[in-house]
Amino acid sequence: MAAAYSVVAWLLLQIVNNVVPIMQAPVWVGQFCLLLLVLGFPIAVFAAWMRELPSSLFESPQKATITGLALIGVLLVMIGLILYQQLVSTPGANTQQASAASLAQTPKPAGISVAVLPFVNLSSDKEQEFFSDGMTEEITSALAKVSGLNVVARTSAFQFKGANKDMRAIGEALSASHLIEGSVRTDGNEVRITAQLIRAGDGTHIWTESYDREPKGIFAVQEDIATAIATSLSVPLGLKAGQTLVSNRMSDTESYQDYLRARALVRARGPREPGGPMTEAAKLLEQVVARDPNYAPAWGLLAQAYAAIPGFTAARVNGPTDELPRIIAESLQKAEAAVQQAIRLDPTRIDGYGALGRIQNFRRLFPEAEDSYKQALAIDPGNPEALHQYANMLAVLRRVKDSLVLRLRLQAQEPLVPIFNAATATILWENGRNDDSIAISKSLSGQGPDPGLAEVYASVGRYGEAADVLRGRPSGAVSPGVLEEAIRLLLTAPAQSVSPQQTALSRTAFAFVYLYVGAPDRALDY
Repeated sequence: MAAAYSVVAWLLLQIVNNVVPIMQAPVWVGQFCLLLLVLGFPIAVFAAWMRELPSSLFESPQKATITGLALIGVLLVMIGLILYQQLVSTPGANTQQASAASLAQTPKPAGISVAVLPFVNLSSDKEQEFFSDGMTEEITSALAKVSGLNVVARTSAFQFKGANKDMRAIGEALSASHLIEGSVRTDGNEVRITAQLIRAGDGTHIWTESYDREPKGIFAVQEDIATAIATSLSVPLGLKAGQTLVSNRMSDTESYQDYLRARALVRARGPREPGGPMTEAAKLLEQVVARDPNYAPAWGLLAQAYAAIPGFTAARVNGPTDELPRIIAESLQKAEAAVQQAIRLDPTRIDGYGALGRIQNFRRLFPEAEDSYKQALAIDPGNPEALHQYANMLAVLRRVKDSLVLRLRLQAQEPLVPIFNAATATILWENGRNDDSIAISKSLSGQGPDPGLAEVYASVGRYGEAADVLRGRPSGAVSPGVLEEAIRLLLTAPAQSVSPQQTALSRTAFAFVYLYVGAPDRALDY
């Protein structure tokens, strides 16, 4: 009976170990099963012993003692092995208990992983920063087309802009086995670009080269650098006949520089205000496509800028206004037209499909949006913006477990992007992982009040800490009086302290406070 119980218990635990992670069930489910099996063991053995007790009385004392000791020894060994397997040998099985620190420090991807650090602007004109940043992004995009390379930290790498840090530390932070750094110097009609490939583990320079070109030769330099890096790493390009790593080249250098300026604005996002970076980027790109209607990258970026404007307008953050529907309608209409041009000109680029998914998401065409995001990720599986937007949409649809899978995948690739990490913290909270959510949120250094972290604190009854989060932020980031009212109410929670006339927070991102002070319906106004 004891042997049979041990074998069956072992088989049941194997099933539980495999089913619990797949179902994303809480950790306590597996622990509860283990506890039941352990407690049931002595009961089962005792019942069996009592049943066989009459026959055992007729055995010789010596034989009974030897048999009993042998059974006890075997059973102790089996129990020890089962407990060791469950509690010691598989510490990584309890994935739900992964801390935020372990999420931020994900293991390095297998094989070769490359991160392109921001190229340094050595020009006397500091306003040429957009150009050096553009070279960084263009070379990153070219390398992403090499199937044998895992290009990581496409956005996170910009966190090290201007930093003088050890290459090994940067490689560890970005989960990159190799780093690319370089510089750009413009002088009149001459551009000098220097690039070098570094092994992150020991700082060894594997390859370095300098290129002196006129601005119209920039695309050839980008192609040469990407090809040389792949060759130095012994990775085949995997290109089809006639295909290049840098496509959609243009001869108008002025238009190309405007495109790079707009690209920097879209990447930075910036403050949500009328005429902000997204609007400015759209104006620049409108000029580019007017001069060169066949430049697909500009159409794709223009579609992204238009599609992002509704989410980066002050009317959305400070509370819905009559202006918001008009802004959304106009922006999405322009975005749809730009998407059509981008996909028509180059159906192999991801920009158009990513923007299309965002448009369809705004229009609540969720199945169509999911198809667009999947199509975008089929072209570029590691594209951070597509992963970010797709995961956000899944969360809105309450598919929070599916969303978390994508968010953790993005976290592994882009560990240092604040806007990505803030969304990941929210989805961790939605999945019941409050401590991980709080840890990530506390590591962020936002410029405005963080309603997300405050709401997580409030949801677990830590109202004073929620108020402290808001108290430590500049009040100028929101409408006057809103922050003060939110703090005041949080300090009265969980008492019901709101009268029907109080509406200061109802149409702002801080309306969640009403959930905890007796006016839950008011939280829906936002």
